[in-house]
Amino acid sequence: MRNLKIALIALFFAHAAFAQEVHVSWGDIDTRYAKYAEPGHAVADEIELSGWRGERVFAQAVVWTDALVEELNFEVTDLKGKGRHKIESENIKAGFATYVVGDGYFSNGTGCGEWANEPHRDSVIVADCIDYYLERMPLEAKQTQGIWLTCRIPADVKPGEYTGKLIVKNGKKVIGSLSLKVTAQEDILPEPADWHFHLDLWQNPYAVARYHGVELWSEEHFEVMRPLMTLLAEAGQKVITTTLIHKPWGGQTYDHFESMVKWIKKADGTWDYDFSIFDKWVEFMMECGVTAQINSYSIAPWSSRFQYYDEASDSMLDFVAEVGTKEYDEYWSRMLKVFAQHLQEKGWFDICAIAMDERPEEVMTEVIRVIRNVNPDFKISLAGNYHPAIEKEIYDYCIAYGQEFPEDVLARRKAEGKISTYYTCCTEIAPNLFTVSDPQDGLLLGMEMLRRKSDGYLRWAYNSWPEDPMTDSRFRAFTSGDTFIAYPLGRSSIRLERLVQGIQEYEKVQVMKNKN
Repeated sequence: MRNLKIALIALFFAHAAFAQEVHVSWGDIDTRYAKYAEPGHAVADEIELSGWRGERVFAQAVVWTDALVEELNFEVTDLKGKGRHKIESENIKAGFATYVVGDGYFSNGTGCGEWANEPHRDSVIVADCIDYYLERMPLEAKQTQGIWLTCRIPADVKPGEYTGKLIVKNGKKVIGSLSLKVTAQEDILPEPADWHFHLDLWQNPYAVARYHGVELWSEEHFEVMRPLMTLLAEAGQKVITTTLIHKPWGGQTYDHFESMVKWIKKADGTWDYDFSIFDKWVEFMMECGVTAQINSYSIAPWSSRFQYYDEASDSMLDFVAEVGTKEYDEYWSRMLKVFAQHLQEKGWFDICAIAMDERPEEVMTEVIRVIRNVNPDFKISLAGNYHPAIEKEIYDYCIAYGQEFPEDVLARRKAEGKISTYYTCCTEIAPNLFTVSDPQDGLLLGMEMLRRKSDGYLRWAYNSWPEDPMTDSRFRAFTSGDTFIAYPLGRSSIRLERLVQGIQEYEKVQVMKNKN
């Protein structure tokens, strides 16, 4: 009996010691918590968030421990208000902020370079992916783990305070309970599809097929893309990225882009064009909620080679022609006439733009001439440097972050219903959206677009994943994360969530302007 008492006392103290060794607290959404270091802040078991109805608000909890937690998991309760009013837990998306390998910047002071030339550049482990599918995980002793929450305040909820809990467990045992209070304000933020902010993050369906091991354009392919592209629509995406040719940007991504249009030179020398993949992709993206614009790349690629199927030889061949030559004019004029007719039949002509990326002024001048000769009503899109001589021809003009539109030009473009935006790439260290960027950079980008009176923001890669994005965000000639901002199956990132926060702030200003 005495031995049993001693054992029970020892077990009690063991549990008490363990409870003190595992810490659960609200943290900071501006912090990527280091995996092998204590958070180093005061413990907070309550947090208060506030937002418009329809807005998403964000929080991050952090767990750190001196002992093994075998099955770290969590649950979020409904947020209860006065009477029977509540924000149901289905409005709160939560996931572990998991870690990937990242790297720093290059010796040239940018995020652009080559690993091979800088073999001693440090790699780091950073929290970035928000994994909604990881329900439980072990947490080793001396490790830290973040839990990210995105709470959407329903547009139809009654204004007021709502309180609930984030309950953190080891298996079934509660190891921490944090209070979450959300205040729903009177104002209402429109749905993302109705936002003014022109968000253009380029999609890569080819990366999705490779990563998931599914046949390109099969039902399985569209199935695994749906949560990823729905996440993009929920961020307010306006543009569907389509390709008219093979490798419009060369092979700068792990998965290069193919043409969504099949160019066919028939045995009798005439030409035909199969738009079936283009149509399937556009229709799918519209189903996901991206409906405002179609950008088709690129009549002016980074090389002068254009791939087509040759019926006579039953093979893929290259047509080579420089911009400005008679051969180039004939090759593209023939196709664009058919493309315009197809777009009109589908009802997409008015929302489609012939798009180019980082092309010099002399090339753009020739390309514009070809497009206008085919159909003067074609919209044209360019992401690149600011060229005053061609600005009036560009409907959707996105210029490099280091430049700015002249104020009078920007005002005139707005009056004409044209789109004027900015982009960041590997050139800018901050603000930017690398996996090693300060999380608040996403918020700052939204604020900077507001300051510049820009219509929105572009980034060249939504999901051009490296080989295994879930573990390693590094890729060749760019600082880590430059090639993607979302993870497989619609897993978000700290970067993307903060960008959404910045876009929401931009939108709230637009709502207030319209009120006045």
